[in-house]
Amino acid sequence: MTDEGLDRENGGLASMDSIESRWVFQDEDDSEIDSADRNTVDGDGDLTPLNGMELDSDDEDNAEQKLIRTGPRIDSFDVEALEVPGAHKNDFEDVSVGRTILLAFQTLGVVFGDVGTSPLYTFSVMFSKAPANGNEDVLGALSLVLYTLILIPLVKYVLIVLWANDDGEGGTFALYSLLCRHAKVNLLPNQLRSDARISSFRLKVPSPELERSLKIKERLEASLTLKKLLLMLVLAGTSMVIADGVVTPAMSVMSAVGGLKVGVSGVKQDEVVMISVAFLVILFSVQKYGTSKVGLVVGPALFIWFCSLGGIGVYNLIKYDSRVWRAFNPVHIYYYFKRNSRKAWYSLGGCLLCATGSEAMFADLCYFSVRSVQLTFMFLVLPCLLLGYLGQAAYLMENHADTTQAFFSSVPSGAFWPVFLIANIAALIASRAMTTATFSCIKQSTALGCFPRLKIIHTSRKFMGQIYIPVMNWFLLALSLVLVCSISSIYEIGNAYAIAELGVMMMTTILVTIVMLLIWQINILIVLSFIIIFLGLELIFFSSVLWSVGDGSWIILVFAVVLFLIMYIWNYGSKLKYETEVKQKMSMDLLRELGPNLGTIRAPGIGLLYNELAKGIPAIFGHFLTTLPAVHSMIIFVCIKYVPVPVVPQNERFLFRRVCPKNYHIFRCVARYGYKDARKENHHTFEQLLIESLEKFIRREAQERSLESDGDGSDSEEEYSFSRVLVAPNGSVYSLGVPLLSDFRDIGKAVMEESTSEELRPGTSSESLVSDAEQSLEKELSFIRKAKESGVVYLLGHGDIRARKDSWFIKKLIINYFYAFLRKNSRRGIANLSVPHSHLVQVGMQYMV
Repeated sequence: MTDEGLDRENGGLASMDSIESRWVFQDEDDSEIDSADRNTVDGDGDLTPLNGMELDSDDEDNAEQKLIRTGPRIDSFDVEALEVPGAHKNDFEDVSVGRTILLAFQTLGVVFGDVGTSPLYTFSVMFSKAPANGNEDVLGALSLVLYTLILIPLVKYVLIVLWANDDGEGGTFALYSLLCRHAKVNLLPNQLRSDARISSFRLKVPSPELERSLKIKERLEASLTLKKLLLMLVLAGTSMVIADGVVTPAMSVMSAVGGLKVGVSGVKQDEVVMISVAFLVILFSVQKYGTSKVGLVVGPALFIWFCSLGGIGVYNLIKYDSRVWRAFNPVHIYYYFKRNSRKAWYSLGGCLLCATGSEAMFADLCYFSVRSVQLTFMFLVLPCLLLGYLGQAAYLMENHADTTQAFFSSVPSGAFWPVFLIANIAALIASRAMTTATFSCIKQSTALGCFPRLKIIHTSRKFMGQIYIPVMNWFLLALSLVLVCSISSIYEIGNAYAIAELGVMMMTTILVTIVMLLIWQINILIVLSFIIIFLGLELIFFSSVLWSVGDGSWIILVFAVVLFLIMYIWNYGSKLKYETEVKQKMSMDLLRELGPNLGTIRAPGIGLLYNELAKGIPAIFGHFLTTLPAVHSMIIFVCIKYVPVPVVPQNERFLFRRVCPKNYHIFRCVARYGYKDARKENHHTFEQLLIESLEKFIRREAQERSLESDGDGSDSEEEYSFSRVLVAPNGSVYSLGVPLLSDFRDIGKAVMEESTSEELRPGTSSESLVSDAEQSLEKELSFIRKAKESGVVYLLGHGDIRARKDSWFIKKLIINYFYAFLRKNSRRGIANLSVPHSHLVQVGMQYMV
């Protein structure tokens, strides 16, 4: 959500970065209850929430609470995020007028290809359901199209939905990640408080007078049923987006190639199908070459196409019947339904095709700014589309029999072949852009744990969102060919197209409504008007297309259901696996009993143990200790974690925490990535970045110990607490009311005797203390460098899950067969780093769930 679009003078939004003041609840007795601070510290010093994701607290629900604003607090695992002085800015904020105009021109080739090709087939599909028996039918159909264009693409998407972006990212999963940031609704319990410290993790917090959103937030977080329902809505919308990626190429290419039947009288439908199949194969074959300069390359082609639409419309209006302007009077819609009744209702599915591509405007928003998309649509795309439809209607007023190929029949004979050529180019551009948007959607769902990991190729060094997924590319091609060959009529494909579009539109309407209530906090009457008008319209359209689902468009519904089941099973299995690993993690008592050598031999080198736990010591580590003859002198638990933000800046990538006393040399590292981040670094680069971040952490830890030691000499507790401060790179000073390293003092006296050798001793001068601290720091840094020189080995623990014997049959089927099949055929997270096999050690472990 951009600030200029929603921050209002009297509105209820206050923009807050992660390091600013926060909102907390307060009981009647004035004791603060901060949901971010209600945590306990587990064995390795990680924060384990007492409510929300793992344990529910019922006491707070019964107490009357109010909202107050307090100062910032810092947690030790959050300090790394203070590296960036300011908040991460959207690339399209504060752009100049010239830059906005250039972006507006580029949007033609990327964003508007789909909606721009809709005049090729809209009237043809409509009149196949309800034949035009007179001029009044043409006016009624035109009036339906005009108001559908105005209400859905313009009012709903361009003026409202585009503002519901996630830091410039659009689409179903961008909405879901936006909601996950404002409420704990993600079913995968791996969130950390430190995630909210990422500079791009900017929240719009509720103002004191608007507590409605807090009640909705509490209800969403407390109800597992609502969380599952929200996830199912998102998965349903995503499956429809992917289904749209199948139908769009088939519909666009077939409708464009179908113009041959107008230009060449001897061409039959079978020949159109064969040519369309050849075009589709070529289209998907060149998809791997990327679209890094797609906006500038195909922008001129789409500009010519839109100008052609407008020019042909003006020509037909002048030549035939300019009275079609009367269609702006909505009374003609009433007359249309009165004359045709059920047939008019059937034609609603064809009418919706004029709004196809509306969701693509939102999904492809990541490449452009909201303003550029709005300017292009309102001042070029919409006027040309309106003129195009008005011109076709003017031609049909005098040629009722030409409704089967309404667009190409209305093209002047002298301009037919140039228009036919540019129409086919526009159709290919629209198909390619929709396929790219589908890839982006799959990447987002994969990052948020809702789709099996697939090989992703980044086709552009400049544009991060330009990706190519080989498996999905050929899968979409195969399904498109099946659709074209089995449903050779564009009328039936058009019905399937409408099903896919409406499925996405309805999910977007529901999610944006939740955003309005929870995040925007606007007047409830506006929210009710939005959902009643648009969801009502979409349900009416959906009832029309479902009635005709038996004509072959059921294939799309089956495909969407299969995709939905794949995503839900993957999410369900991943959730069970993570929860089981959390329950079976190792205890700190066991590590203390083993001692610094961990009961084995510590060989020189660094071992990076990959696991999915963001907190705790994974059980697979114990498996390594019992399986391997020796372990490395330094162990780092690495968790690759995707957080619900588009991009994590490189210097905020790694978070570190010391797991055991210093002489154990065991650390935890959470490597955070946004769902748009490109993990293209090789293993050498990754190791270098990780070691550099670890050294920064150790230096900062030494500085904090120095601050604590300075405070120990004070006489009063108040002076001691005020001496503990942290200066961020931007100059802000934060009070550390509790010492950053005090978390580790809960481990026990025996551990602290080993880990606090640098503490001040009686009779020790401050100069010698500083010298000892510096020597200790240099000694540890030297130890890290020597371990790095000895080599880095990746310890991979493959944890598989199996259903218990006493589990239900359905659970056994899902976990033991379906989820196991998906996991076996998905990529491992380490595959992105291209680690040589000589640097890998793999151990398998099975959990019973």
